[in-house]
Amino acid sequence: MKLSTKGRYAVTAMMDLAIHDREGPVTLSDISSCQGISLSYLEQLFAKLRQTGLVEGVRGPGGGYRLGKPSHQISVADIIMAVDENIDNTRCKGSKDCNKGEKCLTHHLWNDLSERLYDFLDGITLSEFIKNPEVRKISHRQDTTASRIANMFPPRSKAS
Repeated sequence: MKLSTKGRYAVTAMMDLAIHDREGPVTLSDISSCQGISLSYLEQLFAKLRQTGLVEGVRGPGGGYRLGKPSHQISVADIIMAVDENIDNTRCKGSKDCNKGEKCLTHHLWNDLSERLYDFLDGITLSEFIKNPEVRKISHRQDTTASRIANMFPPRSKAS
């Protein structure tokens, strides 16, 4: 499988969203600045993620995106498939006609790899990622670098 930028960016953005979901809607601008993904590219990805119900938009002040279902119900495979990525490694895209209308010599090998890869990615959920201490540490560093924390928790004004 050759995972494209589209699939990698979608997974990265969804991980960022899952980590910050409890704080309220997350803007694409915040994801863009923390993850180094262009805002226009994120807009394209989130349109597809919204169509599949993985995210939902929140309009108005304080709006943004939040997960469309609990993080333990969203697998990496769900995200990749939502942005039109193909996990099939066969040359014929599973149609079994790779060698003059018939299966090629290595069809079963590539088909088995595709199935195992899908099963592996389908077995990893966003909730598993957000529980990982190393992932949380990296997220905190990115938030600090992008000044996301200061924006999420503005200083309180002192009462006179």
